[in-house]
Amino acid sequence: MRYSVSWDQFKRSLFIVEKNVRIYYSKGPVIIFGLLMPFFLFLSFYIGRNMPIETLIPGLLGMTAFFTATSTGPAIVPWEARAKTLERLISSPISLRTIFLGDVISSFLFGILVSVVPVIASLLIGVKIVYPLILIFGVVLGTFCFASFSILLSAYPPTDNPSTIMMLSSMIKFPLVFISGIFIPLEELPVWGKTVSSISPLTYFTDLAKYSIQGNSYYPIELNILVLIGFTIAFLVLAIKIHEHTIQKRL
Repeated sequence: MRYSVSWDQFKRSLFIVEKNVRIYYSKGPVIIFGLLMPFFLFLSFYIGRNMPIETLIPGLLGMTAFFTATSTGPAIVPWEARAKTLERLISSPISLRTIFLGDVISSFLFGILVSVVPVIASLLIGVKIVYPLILIFGVVLGTFCFASFSILLSAYPPTDNPSTIMMLSSMIKFPLVFISGIFIPLEELPVWGKTVSSISPLTYFTDLAKYSIQGNSYYPIELNILVLIGFTIAFLVLAIKIHEHTIQKRL
């Protein structure tokens, strides 16, 4: 009986995914922070540097997956609250966890769709991927981790102003990008820099992507995978707990 109820709730979350795809993928903040931002950050990093393309692709993939998977989630809840559709969702026969599962899947799909672009582009220009299966698994795991993080970013403060949530989430996301070994390799960071970088899930995803493309990494591949799984679980649990306490303040 529990299985059938869970499956029924999951099917309802897919309807939420369909709604989110139709409404939020074309929103201005999602386009700016999910597509334009990683593109311009990569250009600023690439121009003027005489570096092999193989060393640049992991960073580009990391920024793309991170920004795209975290661009949709923070926008959904405040927009739903402002449009008064969040109250209607909560009053319907669907659990709060199912609602946020749909939001996570929506962010995950957006991240996956855009993240395949740098992978395909790298293959077209002749970049050899050493471990393609690990790269596929890493992109799926990392993008789902970042999608879970995006729901946590929308949990507080309990406001119906999307610009407030997007601004606060950007204040968190940008520092994570700069400490994650994308612009400065982990090997070249001082001890304190390596310590700070260890708190970012993007560090482990970028390192995993580096291993998949170049065949070497700073951390063991098993550690990268386990830490990403741990971050994912922690983000989901924290997001649900905080949303359960703040959801009434949004209505």
